[in-house]
Amino acid sequence: MFKQSGSETSIPGILQLAIAFMSLRESRDIFCKFCIKDVLIADNEKSHYQGYKMNMDMMIKTLQKRFKKVRDEMERWEELQSRLVSQFSNAASIIGRLEVLKDIKNYGNLSCIDGIQEAVLNKQMDSLQNIFLLMKDTLEELHGITLSLGKIHRDARQLIEGGSNQLGSKQLHLQIGVKPTLAYCLDGLKQLHEMHQSEYNLKTSLFSGLSVLTLKPNPNDLSTLQQLLIDQPNIPKEEVETLFQNIFAEDD
Repeated sequence: MFKQSGSETSIPGILQLAIAFMSLRESRDIFCKFCIKDVLIADNEKSHYQGYKMNMDMMIKTLQKRFKKVRDEMERWEELQSRLVSQFSNAASIIGRLEVLKDIKNYGNLSCIDGIQEAVLNKQMDSLQNIFLLMKDTLEELHGITLSLGKIHRDARQLIEGGSNQLGSKQLHLQIGVKPTLAYCLDGLKQLHEMHQSEYNLKTSLFSGLSVLTLKPNPNDLSTLQQLLIDQPNIPKEEVETLFQNIFAEDD
């Protein structure tokens, strides 16, 4: 037993205090280490997310550039559409006159001129054939646009899904802010290609129908074909506008 200032303190008691103090320090150090580790993990996850977000933003911007190319092709399509409608209208007008021109009674005083009927009919048929050739050229240009839209979609899909990227379904459908997902972008490119491909197929069918009506004109059929050509039912305007609005949506 040791005496200090009138009090007694045992050696085992001092050891217990020392051990308790050391345990407290060790606990504090361990706690601090865990805290630091958690902070490092959080910082690492944050850094990883920021890097992933930057990568996603870059991919979205790349796809937006593809949509700008699509928009350029669609503007060209509308120019060709206007041209085709005009050509179709001119051809329909000639076809609508053929039945009248085949009846010599409709020539009035000109009917006394030898060969007038044949000459007029031949002239009209020549004009009609020239219009048909122009329409074929226009359709060929429209076909070129459908091929271009298909290539844009394939290249974009290869960029996102192929190569070293190999993004999973979760990443393809992950949305950051108001920007579209990668899956939405790819699906949008596919839809636009399919819309224009279907519309091109319809136009070629309408052209074939117009050619058939040359042999047996029918005003109602001509009007129906022309209205279908004008309406472009396979390319719904509101749906296309909504698609582009979503593609180019930006965070505030």
